[in-house]
Amino acid sequence: MDQIVQTGRTVEEAEEQALAALGADRSEVEVEILSRGRQGFLGIGGELAEVRVTRVSGGEAPAAEPEPEPEDDGEQPGDVEAEAEERDPVPIAAGTPAEAAVQAVERILSTVGAEVDVTLRSAHDEFTGGPVIDINGPDSGLLIGRRGNTLQSLQFIVQSIVRQQFEEENIRVALDVEQYRQRREDSLREMADRVASRVSQTGRSITLEPMPPSDRRVIHLYLDGRQGIRTESVGYGESRKIQIISEPD
Repeated sequence: MDQIVQTGRTVEEAEEQALAALGADRSEVEVEILSRGRQGFLGIGGELAEVRVTRVSGGEAPAAEPEPEPEDDGEQPGDVEAEAEERDPVPIAAGTPAEAAVQAVERILSTVGAEVDVTLRSAHDEFTGGPVIDINGPDSGLLIGRRGNTLQSLQFIVQSIVRQQFEEENIRVALDVEQYRQRREDSLREMADRVASRVSQTGRSITLEPMPPSDRRVIHLYLDGRQGIRTESVGYGESRKIQIISEPD
């Protein structure tokens, strides 16, 4: 595939998703903006931006450390959707955080008129520490945002509702749109592997780009116990990032 027309909440989001689908770097493509779209509340209810991205020959990847990109594993978006459809639904037990989370997501998205299906992937995922909810459907592309910012906002609201209902601050809720989060986590782990190996080989620490708490948590947990390195979060607020540090034996 050498060309794709992709929509997103913003031009940047559409471009990022197109690059992931093509398995290409920004320097390897030409981008034509077909529509800049229109924003809505939390990215919901607006008009999608649309771009046409065409692969060109002769592009070279930048020398700087790349941002984590969704892994190009040869799958097309339809393959991911088919995989999601084949997953057996998880029963929702009454009076549980999983039920409260699903109901909160359905209520919010119904209110803004988003045409999506909401299903429970896991009532309590060991890695995330709480329920994992899948969101799929025609309007699901509106719910991701640039680098998942809209998805993070929606997740924060739902998690706050569930915590208030159960009066429990340790409950974690994870939302995934069209398997975006799963692909993002796989990409983060692959990037963490590469950087950790470089740190081990050179003995020099490397600081990654600023990341939201959920992304930092994936890397911290993935590299926890890795021989010869350790991880620390540094900085404040939106500038908080991970530092991967060499620890010689």
